[in-house]
Amino acid sequence: MLFDLTGKTAVITGGGSGIGRSIALLFGQHDAHVNILDVSKEEAEEVALELQHSGGRAVSHQCNVADWEEVLATFEEIATSTGAIDILVNSAGVAHVGKIENTTDEDFDRIFAVNVKGTYHCMRAAVQKMKGKGGVILNLASIAASVGLPDRFAYSMSKGAVVTMTYSVARDYVDQNIRCNCISPARVHTPFVDGFLQKNYPGQEKEMFEKLSKTQPIGRMANPEEIANLALYLCSNEASFVTGSNYLIDGGFVTLNT
Repeated sequence: MLFDLTGKTAVITGGGSGIGRSIALLFGQHDAHVNILDVSKEEAEEVALELQHSGGRAVSHQCNVADWEEVLATFEEIATSTGAIDILVNSAGVAHVGKIENTTDEDFDRIFAVNVKGTYHCMRAAVQKMKGKGGVILNLASIAASVGLPDRFAYSMSKGAVVTMTYSVARDYVDQNIRCNCISPARVHTPFVDGFLQKNYPGQEKEMFEKLSKTQPIGRMANPEEIANLALYLCSNEASFVTGSNYLIDGGFVTLNT
């Protein structure tokens, strides 16, 4: 079977919702032993139970990726119970809307703590477990790292860091058989999008959803499952020759809008 993850232990951060949830479910369907990390204990448990009820192997872990001690303890627990960490997907992230002039120190620090330091913490912990054995790391970046988007100053900063950290880790550990890539989606229809529209455009949600969808040349937002499909390929043996790459999955946004 193509994209078979049998015998692989996968760690999915932000696996309780959105893109992370779809990746966790798909990896479980392809027989990975899935460890779902999320700051929300309830959401992580819900995804783990969904996989278990369908015959998959899954464990939930409440973990704040911005806290190094929590990350280290969680990865130690996983490695002790499973014997290895073969795949890490860094999907945990937070967003912020604003230009530099209305991005406060607190806003900037929050984005940096989760999106940048959280990715760094988890890669650091994973590399320690993968050295000498090999493994795959996949980071979730964004088209915001490749083009200038309005009102996304802090978010763009953080995703640019994710891309360059990906390149650095890929270069430094290629001789350890550790592959490291990242995915850069455009807009994806997740609960965050619905919440953003409800908060900022009450009564106009449908109209604004259609407007945002049409900013992509393909005419719609991505579904989380479409991002998960690319993640599955990049974390499988079928992508064994792929490392140090940033994959746009954006409905033509970057190349067809320029």
